[in-house]
Amino acid sequence: MPDIKLTPRLQCIAEHVPVGSALADVGTDHAYLPLYLLQEKIVSYAIGSDLRTGPLSRARENAQTAGLYDQLTLRLAAGLDAVAPHECNVISIAGMGGETIAEILTAAPWTAQGAHTLLLQPMTRIAELRRFLRVHGYRICAEYVCREERRFYVVLQVQGGGTPEMPAPALWDCYVSRALLQAAQAQPYLTALLRRERHALAGMERGKSEEAELTAQRNIVRVLQSALEELT
Repeated sequence: MPDIKLTPRLQCIAEHVPVGSALADVGTDHAYLPLYLLQEKIVSYAIGSDLRTGPLSRARENAQTAGLYDQLTLRLAAGLDAVAPHECNVISIAGMGGETIAEILTAAPWTAQGAHTLLLQPMTRIAELRRFLRVHGYRICAEYVCREERRFYVVLQVQGGGTPEMPAPALWDCYVSRALLQAAQAQPYLTALLRRERHALAGMERGKSEEAELTAQRNIVRVLQSALEELT
């Protein structure tokens, strides 16, 4: 097996895994991320879990071909159901919706205790995931933005052990975080996001949506505009 090359969004995660970590990769698919980290000697041991037998079978083949089979444990399971807290100190969850990531963390409350670094790459519903994290005492330590072809992706570096935020923040206030504003590509990402949300608002206004929906969408646009103004 030749050297593993990651896609930009997985490379963005890999770049923020501390050297010497033990990794649990949820939804590992063909295990490219943990195998790359093992190959580059960034992690010493990795667990890859997935719901599907097909990808895990391919992951097992990849690990054997790469000569890394003894360092990668593959488990058929949902989320972190087959991972014990002491087995890892870094958890990566990528390639799924923000609401699914929230469900995985809810089912593993030990992730909120602060002993693990979480690297989360939601494909959708990022604002919903940020709100979940804030309400459940997870701290967003950093956010990273990368671009793969024509699409932007956001990786959240998260730690438990914070103070739950109550009452829950409004969803529109979770479209931007202080950590996101520090990301290298925050400005082009927010510009594209604002364009999308303005387009959605225009469609809602033409379709005469309910006033509550219009108000929420206008607030999203306002938050994004304010964030971009802060960056310029």
